[in-house]
Amino acid sequence: MRLVSFIQVLLLLTIAAYLVLVTLENPALVRLPLPFGRGELSLSVGLTVALALLVGVAYAVLLLLPPVWGERARRLRERRERRAVEQRLTATLQARLGAMPPADGLRAPVGLPESNALEQVS
Repeated sequence: MRLVSFIQVLLLLTIAAYLVLVTLENPALVRLPLPFGRGELSLSVGLTVALALLVGVAYAVLLLLPPVWGERARRLRERRERRAVEQRLTATLQARLGAMPPADGLRAPVGLPESNALEQVS
């Protein structure tokens, strides 16, 4: 993972160096060479800077999307796992409560206050 980040930083620095070099060499009109030596593209400096800014934004988005997607997937997975655990615990609790005999001895008889009921039980 560190190697990928290192390569991405080198690519960003290369793009920035290329932009500075082109701007310094061509103050008014910028000639951008096309890939594979197929000529060049003439643009104004402002348009070139805007184009470089768009490339930088696209690069930043590509850097940020994988961690965001990974975090979202992790949260969804944790949410599913938590729901499954809660359902198992609820089912276990309901099974145990259903198997327990009712505790009638602790209830107060009709007409007696609760303090008298506790004395009768003990």
